[in-house]
Amino acid sequence: MVRAPKGYTLTEVLMVVAIVGIISSVFPRLFIQVTRFFRQNQARADIQRDARSAFDLMSRNLRQALASSVAIDQASGQPPYSRISFTKIGGGAITYYQQGTKLYQVAGGTKTIAENLRYMAFTHLRTDDDNLVSVTLTLEKATYNQQTKALQLSVEKIRIKND
Repeated sequence: MVRAPKGYTLTEVLMVVAIVGIISSVFPRLFIQVTRFFRQNQARADIQRDARSAFDLMSRNLRQALASSVAIDQASGQPPYSRISFTKIGGGAITYYQQGTKLYQVAGGTKTIAENLRYMAFTHLRTDDDNLVSVTLTLEKATYNQQTKALQLSVEKIRIKND
């Protein structure tokens, strides 16, 4: 009766070392790419959600504004055209403005409606028609390794239905 030899051959050990070496050299790069991919997708989803909810809220309220009460200006130290104030039909005053990287709504009290704001602008599309307002938002969120994901959204022609 012949017994099978115990242990591994040199060839088997070298093959395992080579495979482990290849895996250990590829894994860190693969892990970084997967991490970057998931963080970018999460950042995109977060800023899309924030932008949509901010646009919906601003559009809904602007459509109910008195056109003669709409004032577009800027808060001190902020970009031009980054604040809009108006009075709604029912008499409530509303202001939207950018302060740093946050978008605020003032209606009775102040609340944050979006974070990670890079730029916001309100403009009248035509000088002869105060009933049309354009809103532009750019939101940005950090992703991975000092990189950011930015999303620019622009809504044109929010028609103010009241004079």
